[in-house]
Amino acid sequence: MRRPATPTLRTTAVFAAAALALSACGGGDGGSGGGSGGGPDAASATSAEDLGGMDALVEAAQAEGELNVIALPPDWANYGEIISTFEEEYGITVNSASPDGSSQDELNAVESQRGQDRAPDVLDLGTAFARQAQAQDLLAPYQVQTWDDIPEDQKDPEGHWYNDYGGYVSIGCNATVIAECPTTIADLLDPQYAGQVALNGNPTQAAAAFAGVWAASLANGGSLDDIGPGIDFFAQVKEAGNFNPVEITPATIQSGETPLAIDWDYNNAGLTDTLAEQGVEWQVAVPSDGLFGGYYSQAVSAYAPHPAAARLWQEFLYSDQGQNLYLAGGARPVRLPAMEEAGTVDAEALAALPPVEGTADFPTQEQESVAQQVVATRWNQEISG
Repeated sequence: MRRPATPTLRTTAVFAAAALALSACGGGDGGSGGGSGGGPDAASATSAEDLGGMDALVEAAQAEGELNVIALPPDWANYGEIISTFEEEYGITVNSASPDGSSQDELNAVESQRGQDRAPDVLDLGTAFARQAQAQDLLAPYQVQTWDDIPEDQKDPEGHWYNDYGGYVSIGCNATVIAECPTTIADLLDPQYAGQVALNGNPTQAAAAFAGVWAASLANGGSLDDIGPGIDFFAQVKEAGNFNPVEITPATIQSGETPLAIDWDYNNAGLTDTLAEQGVEWQVAVPSDGLFGGYYSQAVSAYAPHPAAARLWQEFLYSDQGQNLYLAGGARPVRLPAMEEAGTVDAEALAALPPVEGTADFPTQEQESVAQQVVATRWNQEISG
């Protein structure tokens, strides 16, 4: 199969992942200072070199023996395989908390579990929340060895956060029960989709749902400066009787409860084989009338109980191996252009990406902040209420 001539994600002057969030005993106020093996040096290390290189980092992480992650569903961007591969590669146990949690849940956990052994070591956040976490001094700066491959507009200059994988808003459709699958945002108003149009979460908290609203805005005369038409559109979908308030999960899709799923393309595409095993034909379309893309960001918690393992996790995710594992899950890794140039990309996984027509622009931090305020003010009152 040849990969269609599709554009890569293109950034504006200031990149922001259209992201609010997707889709981790004892007390104390300060950071851990270091885990059982990492020590204070690991907690303050801003690069592997600070610990004496990768071998020393691996040794310190293995001495800690554990890594706490949060809000990483195994079927999201291939995290199930990513976690198991990391465990096998380094002999470190990964403790995965609240796999269906949101970015806000992650930040809440960092604060509420501060000083506890079960607190999150690392975070996978919508970029808006990564910036919020940085402003709240919840993140420890760290620059991975492949730092130079991450575009300047996709990372905090000091390494408090950096984008890792991304994709486009898409429409997943259970073609086994739906006669004609929608391929555009406008199609979602068709009466044949009564009670079937669902989002991945509440857009006031979840990045995928927030992106879905922004895609609807772009399809209905809105812009990166105006997300309002997206809310207006979903009000129309609700008025038409097509909106399904059930938040999509693999279980609701498999059960047929949410036959139309507006979600990132890698999430929708990642369900194709699983659903096929159950006799479900699952089709995925990236709507050309509302092309909207975004990345998620990685960060190390400033209060990580396993600081060396947290930093080794980042090194793994941004290595060729880790980036190709994202790609195998249908997500577009942030280092993709550099890996294509170096010839280290998984060509088969790259060819399997859903086709995309056109080029997506991304909101600036200021545009994103305004959009957040609009959605926070209007969504629950006009759609969820």
